Amino acid sequence: MTDFSIPLLKKDNTFPDIQDAILYRDGLVAIGGDLSVARLLNAYCQGIFPWFSENQPICWWVTAPRMVLLPENFHISRSLKKSLHTRNYEVSVDLAFAQVIRACAKQKRPQQKGTWIVPAMQQAYIELHEAGYAHSFEFWQDGQLMGGLYGVMIGQVFCGESMFAKCPDASKIAFVHAFHYLVERGVQLIDCQMYTDHLARFGAKLIEFSEFSNLLVRYQIPKLTSSIMPGMLIRNNICLTP
Repeated sequence: MTDFSIPLLKKDNTFPDIQDAILYRDGLVAIGGDLSVARLLNAYCQGIFPWFSENQPICWWVTAPRMVLLPENFHISRSLKKSLHTRNYEVSVDLAFAQVIRACAKQKRPQQKGTWIVPAMQQAYIELHEAGYAHSFEFWQDGQLMGGLYGVMIGQVFCGESMFAKCPDASKIAFVHAFHYLVERGVQLIDCQMYTDHLARFGAKLIEFSEFSNLLVRYQIPKLTSSIMPGMLIRNNICLTP
């Protein structure tokens, strides 16, 4: 007899069977536990991520099919290419992680009330960042933080979490430069988690979870070819990285 009850996590960092979550609970793997660095890393290594609202228990999810971006499928629209080369801006990495995640939490999104990036989530990912596993990319204009994104790095896999923009194309431009920076350092897979038109325009596609899981296992062990170092990447269309 199939058990449709939702598993409650124990004190250790293990997770219940993912296939049951996909087949019987719309991807809900479990509830409870904590947002420690060790548990989060164990979750991401399996394609699991936390997602819950204020006043809810911690909920752990998988999405199937899975939205991913492979380097060979990446493309940029003509209008964005024009914006990339004609605007004055700066893009940096890991110079304002806390500001980026807080701005993502405040970003208004269609058909979404409130935010899943609650204070506990913000603190947990700031701790992941301090431990060297979470990274942010920032878009600056006239010295002001106007857009950006953040995500979690597992080996050669970058798990994108959220973006924000306070002016047109800010998060898109940050993403383009983040993509090239990450691929240059050996990233083989960008996990986008869920389908959005925004990511589909960059070449991201839905694949079966089993295929995603195989890619995740393959690329989470190898290290990047060079480290991610805080600093400015682009200033007024001039590359500042080696």
